[in-house]
Amino acid sequence: MLAVALRSALSQRDADLEVIVVDDGSTDDTEAMVAAMSDPRVHLIRDEVSGGVSAARNRGIAAAVGEWVAFLDDDDVWAPDKVVRQLDAATAAGRKWVYAGDVNVDSNLRILDGASPPPPDEVVASLQRFNAVPSGASNVVVRADLLAAAGNFDPQLTTNEDWDMWIRLASYGAPAWVCRPLVAYRIHSGNAALDPTPMITEPEVIATRYGLAIDRAGNYRRAAWACLRRGRRWEALRYYGRAVALGDMRSAARALMVLVHPAAGSGDPFRLQRARSGGDEWVAEVAEWLEKIVSHSARDSGDRLT
Repeated sequence: MLAVALRSALSQRDADLEVIVVDDGSTDDTEAMVAAMSDPRVHLIRDEVSGGVSAARNRGIAAAVGEWVAFLDDDDVWAPDKVVRQLDAATAAGRKWVYAGDVNVDSNLRILDGASPPPPDEVVASLQRFNAVPSGASNVVVRADLLAAAGNFDPQLTTNEDWDMWIRLASYGAPAWVCRPLVAYRIHSGNAALDPTPMITEPEVIATRYGLAIDRAGNYRRAAWACLRRGRRWEALRYYGRAVALGDMRSAARALMVLVHPAAGSGDPFRLQRARSGGDEWVAEVAEWLEKIVSHSARDSGDRLT
């Protein structure tokens, strides 16, 4: 997955960039794979002991020398014009950070669903209740000086560190946006967001830190969804029950579906819901650039095998 993510970063059009890979204590062949790319734009930083996602991002930020910083998790993929379109949008709007639209894809980069993102004023308002920026950190590009003012990612947070950061960035001003699908967020068995516990505990930390009235029912729904992705039907029902106790009637309907639908225990909960849809044009746009990335990756894999 890292090779595909790197390829999507290095294939950015009209962008003078450096790519910093932070190897957070891995035990695989990351170092050899990065070295084999032989691209002078790529720099590897390795920590022998894993410090977690926030510490890794902070290491990368400290090493970066560019005017703008973009984040890309090793399992996600960028459209080839993501960076330039976001920089153009931020410049045109006079903003210092910017996000775009996304799709969810499976481990083989097949599109699961996707839709247009909320506009900036809605994102800023919603950040007071939940993380409203799609696809996490892999979506955002931010000026380095604003990032320095906002401070580092919080190492104590493991699944809500990006929400915490967006709240701080928004305190300096609203973002710009590109209402096109420029990020593919990969859904797979190794996602950090599969652990439901931090989805409940970490928002409470953020609520206390900033004095927010967060969407607790929504957090229980997200925890239930994480359980369903692991095939844990009864644990999901308990989280839906807690959301219902807070007055969330949508969770009552979802709990009923979980009780009767055969997909609820399969680990494939996308079959349970009506997919987010930005329309055929939205999906077709992503399919075009994803197909090129998949084809390129297949050729790379063939070269390595031979």
